[in-house]
Amino acid sequence: MLKVDNITKYYGDFLAVDHLSFEVKSGEIFGLLGVNGAGKTTTFRMIVGLLKPSSGTVTLDGHSIDYSITDKIGFLTEERSLLTKMTVKEQCVYYGILKGMKEKEVSRELDRLLTKFKIQNYKDKKIKELSKGNQQKIQFITAIINNPKLLILDEPFSGLDPFNVEMFKNEIKELAEKGSIIIFSTHRMEHVELFCKKLVVLKNGQTVLSGNLKDIKQKYRKKNIEVVGDIDENKIKQIDGVISVNLNNLTYQIKIADESVANKVFEVVSNGKNITKFSVEEPSLNEIFIETVGETYDK
Repeated sequence: MLKVDNITKYYGDFLAVDHLSFEVKSGEIFGLLGVNGAGKTTTFRMIVGLLKPSSGTVTLDGHSIDYSITDKIGFLTEERSLLTKMTVKEQCVYYGILKGMKEKEVSRELDRLLTKFKIQNYKDKKIKELSKGNQQKIQFITAIINNPKLLILDEPFSGLDPFNVEMFKNEIKELAEKGSIIIFSTHRMEHVELFCKKLVVLKNGQTVLSGNLKDIKQKYRKKNIEVVGDIDENKIKQIDGVISVNLNNLTYQIKIADESVANKVFEVVSNGKNITKFSVEEPSLNEIFIETVGETYDK
């Protein structure tokens, strides 16, 4: 288990992270979210031991994270951290040895992963000769080549097309199934909803939202109604508690203040024609994030 217990970090007088706590068990994928400057990068660096908290502790399976444990950690940073004049093999051997692996072990695991990601022919190519997407694959491979106990993924899908995003998703799920503790950060909220059962949202270093995603959605008062059919849009807009009505790809999307408004909407919709769908949906994580943080999560 990874336990982040009440950590705080100051840079001089600037408070970057303020009393942050959460736990992630083996096999869980945990979302750590926030806009730029929220404190995510500082938190990642404290977790892996690159920064020392001003107060509070970080432990992995009950042990403080130091050089005796870092070999069990993988970290994919948002920024490129590859040495572009090296070949793919040289780069991966370099990182693998830094993580305490033998060269033969690295080569064996590298061959497996290159084949899995369909870039086995790039083994002897220099990093600078690869596309942005294939560089991202190599950076991901360097983060997981040691089969980490703890894996931190900061914007892992950057530069990837939908096909390769799917490959990454499958690998991340497999790592979790094998027992890795995974902390996941991305601006694509649909990916968070796909992977993460628990999350923390930071704003200015403080926790503004935390817990199980399912519980967070249930507690959020605003709901969405989806309707397919011919309805009187103006009458629905006049209902007290209806926030907005939009038509998108033949589906009316009606945002309501809370679930009690749904019955009023249904009464109006039931008088329409050719109604083939009426569904009350939980809000998306993106909606909740925007309302909680006060801004979108675009980079």
